[in-house]
Amino acid sequence: MVFHKSASLLTKLRSRAVQQPGLRNSVRWFQVQTSSEDLHSQLKELIPEQQERLKKLKSEHGKVQLGNITVDMVLGGMRGMTGLLWETSLLDADEGIRFRGLSIPECQNLLPAAKPGGEPLPEGLLWLLLTGKVPTKEQVDSLSKELRNRATVPDHVYKTIDALPITAHPMTQFATGVMALQVQSEFQKAYEKGIHKSKYWEPTYEDSLSLIAQLPIVASYVYRRLYKNGQVIPMDDSLDYGGNFSHMLGFDDPAMQELMRLYVTIHSDHEGGNVSAHTGHLVASALSDPYLSYAAALNGLAGPLHGLANQEVLLWIKSVVEECGENVSKEDLKKYVWKTLNSGKVVPGYGHGVLRKTDPRYTCQREFALKHLPEDPLFKLVSNLYEVVPPILLELGKVKNPWPNVDAHSGVLLNYYGLTEARYYTVLFGVSRAIGICAQLVWDRALGLPLERPKSVTMEWLERYCKKAA
Repeated sequence: MVFHKSASLLTKLRSRAVQQPGLRNSVRWFQVQTSSEDLHSQLKELIPEQQERLKKLKSEHGKVQLGNITVDMVLGGMRGMTGLLWETSLLDADEGIRFRGLSIPECQNLLPAAKPGGEPLPEGLLWLLLTGKVPTKEQVDSLSKELRNRATVPDHVYKTIDALPITAHPMTQFATGVMALQVQSEFQKAYEKGIHKSKYWEPTYEDSLSLIAQLPIVASYVYRRLYKNGQVIPMDDSLDYGGNFSHMLGFDDPAMQELMRLYVTIHSDHEGGNVSAHTGHLVASALSDPYLSYAAALNGLAGPLHGLANQEVLLWIKSVVEECGENVSKEDLKKYVWKTLNSGKVVPGYGHGVLRKTDPRYTCQREFALKHLPEDPLFKLVSNLYEVVPPILLELGKVKNPWPNVDAHSGVLLNYYGLTEARYYTVLFGVSRAIGICAQLVWDRALGLPLERPKSVTMEWLERYCKKAA
């Protein structure tokens, strides 16, 4: 059982939960070690409690100010502006992401794995994000089975994807497939039949779990269509979510399956302000069903400043190798970095909109590489970049965070195990991010969160306002 995986860590967490009341509310791992309830039953039990919590928060503290809004925030993409409720994760500028209060190393220690000492199963993280509780291995196995049972994709989805040119970007094909899945939305059917708003969360839950289950099949179909002559590999009923995704892509190396479990887990959620998460939340706030909402999120993820960055990293690293060789010296590496910056480009994989230290998602991937591929030339190059790039970016003086983010490492790991097609990498991100966005979407409906409608202003309005305030 999970309880026996790391007694010392559990003791530390219990102590931290006592010291931090907010953590007690968000992480209930200590309550569930002997629970055998299924996921739906646990949610049904938790929702009334959280609904009351929201009502109390609104009635007692609704007028409390959370900070000042500046012109810089309005003009700068709302950076630093607190304006969203997102229960499943919280991003700290120094610590990085916490999933329901748990850091990535804590998740690696506490969440059930496919094998002793292995990487966490994504199904376990889904359970954690939905309930705030660390599940038992039995609960995770049950959820894995449920997702496999839901993982059926109608023929019209494949036909819709096949109607696209083979040259279409993998993300275009993937998002098109998700849109084609929408015709089976349980939420849409229930809404058309007049379901009471207090029950919105139930068909949303059904859609969300079905969508999460179907995504690896659609994603692997796109991959096999593009790169493997359309030779599709069926699901293996003996494998878990991440293992099956790797298998359907065509990679059965146990280490690659472990990498896929880690990849999906760490890419699943990054609080609500990033483009894909915010887009999914925004579209869903109009009561669009999970399929429509997530298709919109994928289109945001496909942008070069968001999810597409992970393909750019590997392409850039390969350009370094092409010009300087695999065993490039640190001096020559510095010259190439400066060449990139002086040409008006960025070094992909470095910097982050919120983080001000090395992304812990980068760190756990580095640890995976040290364990499984310490002598890989591209991994060594990535390690050297970690030493070379931050001082250069600091020297520029324009970068708030010169440290590597999650994208700086993932491509090298995937490349090592044979998934070399960089244009496809954002699809992997897209499969992963559904776990966080859909988990939060269930809570959006359970809590009755309203239509999102912030106020916008013109430059003229800002100029007049600032003159009056002067």
